[in-house]
Amino acid sequence: MTDKAPAAEVDVVLVGAGIMSTTLAVFLKELQPHLRLEIIERMPGEAQESSNAWNNAGTGHAANCELNYTPMRPDGSVDIAKALEVNVEFDLSRQFWSYLIRKGAIASPDNFIHPVPHMSFVIGADRQAFLKKRHAAMSAHHCYHGMDYSEDHARIAEWAPLVMEGRDPKQAVAATRIVSGADVNYGALTSNLMGYLKRQDRFAVHFSQAVTHLHRRPGGGWRIDVKDEISGAKRSIDTRYVFLGAGGAALTLLQKSGIPEAKGFAGFPVSGIWLRCGKTEVVERHTAKVYGMAASGSPPMSVPHLDTRIVDGKRSLLFGPYAGFSTKFLKHGSLLDLPLSLRPDNILPLLAVARDNFPLTEYLVGQVLQSSAHRFKALREFYPTVKESDWELDVAGQRVQIIKADRKHTGVLEFGTEIVASADSSVVALLGASPGASTAVWIMVHMLENCFHEQLVGHWVPKLKEMIPSYGHDLKTDAALTERIRKETAEVLGLHTA
Repeated sequence: MTDKAPAAEVDVVLVGAGIMSTTLAVFLKELQPHLRLEIIERMPGEAQESSNAWNNAGTGHAANCELNYTPMRPDGSVDIAKALEVNVEFDLSRQFWSYLIRKGAIASPDNFIHPVPHMSFVIGADRQAFLKKRHAAMSAHHCYHGMDYSEDHARIAEWAPLVMEGRDPKQAVAATRIVSGADVNYGALTSNLMGYLKRQDRFAVHFSQAVTHLHRRPGGGWRIDVKDEISGAKRSIDTRYVFLGAGGAALTLLQKSGIPEAKGFAGFPVSGIWLRCGKTEVVERHTAKVYGMAASGSPPMSVPHLDTRIVDGKRSLLFGPYAGFSTKFLKHGSLLDLPLSLRPDNILPLLAVARDNFPLTEYLVGQVLQSSAHRFKALREFYPTVKESDWELDVAGQRVQIIKADRKHTGVLEFGTEIVASADSSVVALLGASPGASTAVWIMVHMLENCFHEQLVGHWVPKLKEMIPSYGHDLKTDAALTERIRKETAEVLGLHTA
């Protein structure tokens, strides 16, 4: 590679080799095999940032246990609309993965997904009342068939012994449990997808390379400038479409594109820390993902949970995450990421969010200043008899919460996932965090519908329905189809049905 080498030509460049880019690349290859695709990744391998198994909780987020998806309305009722959306979005992932396993593209589900019940657990009479209302609303819907509820200490101890052992028998507690939950190793899944892609014609992936700039081409499409992080050599790629799926770095690249749609967007990075236990006699006594309620002002990814994890065939427990603050947009990023992202058009939104979300700032400061004793105090609420010597501290992945300008040109803090596309859909960026990886398939289908509408309507729909049999139907309203799809995917993926 030299600076004067002619630009290579491809149809789609995908920046970042995580779960998002690999999912989209597989979709595109299945729908139109002759497309020339190239993935550019600055790390030496795939899934080394947010998709890595130890950088996220690995929950198959189906909104079974995440209490922040079911807020209480002013009238005291529980709103399950957001939970239902996320719930059926995960069904798309289950269908897509099942298709790939049946096809032989992924050899076995055992190396990336395992059945693990999902639980919600609360302490105190007020929260007990909330969880009871939540269960009543959710269990009445077919999407949450089989969700159990209990306030009985002995029953909850059967579900999660560590959570109840040593607890005051008079303490008001409540829990819900659904057995159809999953633990997902998104790093292993990404590697499976990458392995399949490498076997396809007209596909290339380049590691230890970074995109330094994006330029619009006069005749349409983009020229991508790339630098080799090891040799320093530079090259260019001409492409019709660009997908920016580089985690926190997607915002920086989106800004470099110069598209008007990028104006007003800013990023607020939040780091994470886990407590991890690999001691066999402890790990074997807990088989569940147990989610509690978030502290006031905390971001959604900081909801405390005690998780069973199965990574590379070994079981562990994670507790956390404890939030922190860093100016990096990636775990392996630069401390200059945040300051270099500041623009005249996003400073006001950033300041407005800082003004309007003071509890979040207060929460993050408190988390940064936490001692080990404070961290174990939080874990002890979930696991009263915990031995500190069984646990070690581990750094989780970096998340970038999205801030965008509103109509008043101030700012709104977004806690979901945002797709930002140019007017001609030639460049698309994926911004945001949770539920992220769990809904990667839904995100990519949504992107295909918006950015490749002509191709989709023209001839991609039959193939898309082969990959996702429920495509075009609403699982929230079709109970029979939901039951059939979940039974079929559970059989392929080795999951339980409620």
